[in-house]
Amino acid sequence: MRVAITGASGNLGSALLRRLSGSGEHELVGVARRVPAEELAGPGVRWVSVDLTEERDVPALRAAFEGADAVVHLAWGFQPSHNERYLEELALGGTRRVIDAVAATAVPHLVHLSSIGAYSAKADDQPVDESWPTGGIDSSWYGRTKSAAERMLDAHEAAGHGTVVTRMRPGIVGQRRAGSALLRYGVPGLVPARALGWLPVLPMDRGLRMPLVHSDDVAAAIESALVQRAGGAFNLAADPPLTTEHIARALGARPVHVPAAVLRPMMAAAWHARLQQVDPGWLDLAFGLPLLDSSRARRELGWAPTKDAVSVFEETLEGMRSAASDRSAVLRPRSVTAQLATAVRRGPVSSRERP
Repeated sequence: MRVAITGASGNLGSALLRRLSGSGEHELVGVARRVPAEELAGPGVRWVSVDLTEERDVPALRAAFEGADAVVHLAWGFQPSHNERYLEELALGGTRRVIDAVAATAVPHLVHLSSIGAYSAKADDQPVDESWPTGGIDSSWYGRTKSAAERMLDAHEAAGHGTVVTRMRPGIVGQRRAGSALLRYGVPGLVPARALGWLPVLPMDRGLRMPLVHSDDVAAAIESALVQRAGGAFNLAADPPLTTEHIARALGARPVHVPAAVLRPMMAAAWHARLQQVDPGWLDLAFGLPLLDSSRARRELGWAPTKDAVSVFEETLEGMRSAASDRSAVLRPRSVTAQLATAVRRGPVSSRERP
């Protein structure tokens, strides 16, 4: 099977390449803005450099999709968080260009990485299935763009192109090798990785309930959908939901209940002041999104997570503490020295221009 993968150098893309290349049964095309060096690209993968925010790269994107049995669209952005215009162009402009290229090259199967972030706010802590509304959460650019991408897929299906469309809706996706990337996305550059073990207390709302899943397990679900050419939406989450107590225990900290309504203005002020790079919309997502019922994936894809949610968090946290990395530009090693040098040259990650 010939499979083209956008965002192939990222957290989930790296896991999917490991899984699909390991079988030796697939011809793989990795699509990324910054492709790995040839000696680090990995076996059996042909890389194509495409910037999904640029209309001039559409011919290269279509060429990458020519003759593909399936396209897996994983590409998304998280920084710079103060440049929502760029993030929305990557998310929505990029998704539009991918869908148009799939139609133009008559690719029969499109697997789109949607997200729990596409869902509307929860009513309670009962897990929801794939019929839950995908209206997003308005205060989160991530939720708005994931929801808008679902509407693009609706329009593509309604146009009658004949493409089988699969929508994967995982919870928070983690793995050890994403440690350095997550540090760059979420921890100020001057804070060393080992500082994650210095937190004596965790000020957090005790009502947190958050679904997690391992990158390798999401990759397994995608592979099953590719092999079966299974369409429709699939929730992907491991039990049990992650709680404030789980997070505090993993950090070696004492949990202190602080309502989310109190935390939000503090988080917003720190973000606006460029003291930290995570915008407050992520807090709204953490406390507003529903838990996930993954019964359909278990039943129709034969899927089952190999790691529970607490283990996923502990592994990801260990990867952050050790600044774990992989071979791509997205998952490159992170150090305070390198972060400081880059900040001096190009400004903070939350507002800098892309390289």
